[in-house]
Amino acid sequence: MSSTSGQVIRCKAAVAWEAGKPLVIEEVEVAPPQANEVRLKILFTSLCHTDVYFWEAKGQTPLFPRIFGHEAGGIVESVGEGVTDLQPGDHVLPVFTGECKECRHCKSEESNMCDLLRINTDRGVMLNDGKSRFTINGQPIYHFVGTSTFSEYTVVHVGCVAKINPAAPLDKVCVLSCGISTGLGATLNVAKPPKGSSVAIFGLGAVGLAAAEGARIAGASRIIGVDLNSNRFAEGLNSYLSNAHFRLTAKKFGCTEFVNPKDYEKPVHEVIAEMTNGGVDRSVECTGSISAMISAFECVHDGWGVAVLVGVPNKDDAFKTHPMNVLNERTLKGTFFGNYKPRSDLPAVVEKYMNKELELEKFITHEVPFSEINKAFEYMLQGAGLRCIIRMDA
Repeated sequence: MSSTSGQVIRCKAAVAWEAGKPLVIEEVEVAPPQANEVRLKILFTSLCHTDVYFWEAKGQTPLFPRIFGHEAGGIVESVGEGVTDLQPGDHVLPVFTGECKECRHCKSEESNMCDLLRINTDRGVMLNDGKSRFTINGQPIYHFVGTSTFSEYTVVHVGCVAKINPAAPLDKVCVLSCGISTGLGATLNVAKPPKGSSVAIFGLGAVGLAAAEGARIAGASRIIGVDLNSNRFAEGLNSYLSNAHFRLTAKKFGCTEFVNPKDYEKPVHEVIAEMTNGGVDRSVECTGSISAMISAFECVHDGWGVAVLVGVPNKDDAFKTHPMNVLNERTLKGTFFGNYKPRSDLPAVVEKYMNKELELEKFITHEVPFSEINKAFEYMLQGAGLRCIIRMDA
């Protein structure tokens, strides 16, 4: 048992006091875990677009003060009542969505959308008692998507914790807690491209490049990257990854060809159809743009083509296509977190990295100490990288 088990822990956390304002390193009190909860010591965390979106409070109801963060790796410090499959010292990945293992979704082999622990961006408290486990001098500090990993210690529901191989380097596999697994799983678990097939990836951010990585792993012969920024396919140093140490482009993630819709007068789905003799076998859309979603569907081949939607559209968007595109045996699918069940499936994704099937280092473009966490926000807002690792012990 941990020496701090059952006690309040005082530690450093990066607190967002206001929307869009720099985070402030504060000393916070972290309460012990209650029933079905786990307290984690976070060793490495990274910044995701979701953190930035809700930090900026764009189109959302602000919920501050708050501790953001949901991509991380750490170790179990202590467990609450009823937790039997984790113990202090276990290496884990906290995840923004969960797996209770009891609801209809968790018991289904076809779904990963847990009824109890599905992502909730508006809830800033724990399920058990509706209260926060974070305080500063008695003032509650809100949680974020049940993880709040921008803190040296955090409390998470046991269903949102994946136990992984202790030999896995947490400073690498921590990026699997969100976007990279989402893109990878969208290809491997949902699109399922056959070996030698053609795949179009719409949007070459971190999620899209992870989808391309999935197509590479699956053995696709043609991986066509579609993006409005041609620098994302250019050779050498470019504005997309401006850190001179990381001269990476979409080619490094398996893309064999590139299409910028702005370079053509005709619709991009027609361009792709001409390139591939009728359409690609699979497509994965990772932008959230409704026009990109429609193009991703209409660019797949009739008879067998499958399009997978990953990006989240605006709430008022409507997907419109001619019914014949469906009747001609094109398939449209959606996915959430790459169809991975966090507790059951993430350990196997970590093993793909350990077995050198999956390459994670190329997604990590920056590293900063915890004291400089605001630099990670600057890098992302500038479009200067993919994932920035934040070292909690520095």
